[in-house]
Amino acid sequence: MTETKLIVFVKQPEIGKVKTRLAKDIGDKKALEVYKKLLQKTADIIEESQWPTFVYYKDQVGKNDYFSFPWVIKKTQSNGDLGKKMLDAFVEVKEETEANKIIIIGSDCYDLSLQHLEKASKKLDDSDVVIGPSNDGGYYLLGLKSINDELFSGIEWSTPEVLDKTIEKCKSLGLKIDFIEQLIDIDTLEDLNSINQGSL
Repeated sequence: MTETKLIVFVKQPEIGKVKTRLAKDIGDKKALEVYKKLLQKTADIIEESQWPTFVYYKDQVGKNDYFSFPWVIKKTQSNGDLGKKMLDAFVEVKEETEANKIIIIGSDCYDLSLQHLEKASKKLDDSDVVIGPSNDGGYYLLGLKSINDELFSGIEWSTPEVLDKTIEKCKSLGLKIDFIEQLIDIDTLEDLNSINQGSL
């Protein structure tokens, strides 16, 4: 099978454990409500797409939750930093499916839509790597045709340098990169206020 496979990284929606930076400004309860809405939005995209999807939970796998669709396989993230977790997920999905295109997203981006995933998948036809940059210097989407360990090592994750470092690594490896539009990862009150009013 050569269709695009989707990896989604999520956390269990537990108070005090999600959106901790945002919670400093709006409190744990409201931060949890925001995260639940982000999870629902992500689930809506998965339902609309019906792409073969692998949802990786940070801790325990969710049962009868937002992602309980017949075509979704649920797994637990590996140990290590974010780079190691993503690399392990890419490798696992590649080995299990032999997919020639794999896209990973998180659940922090309210404006993400199926159209972004479709655009990224199409761009992978002519590129090795497709990136959806986020407003904080990282990325909300990464699409790969083949997996290179270098893209996931030597990067200080959750910093404003993640995107630049990733681009630098792609260039040094001779990989052809393409991009889709920048979106907002909702991590702070400023991020929350900058998306459409009333959305969350």
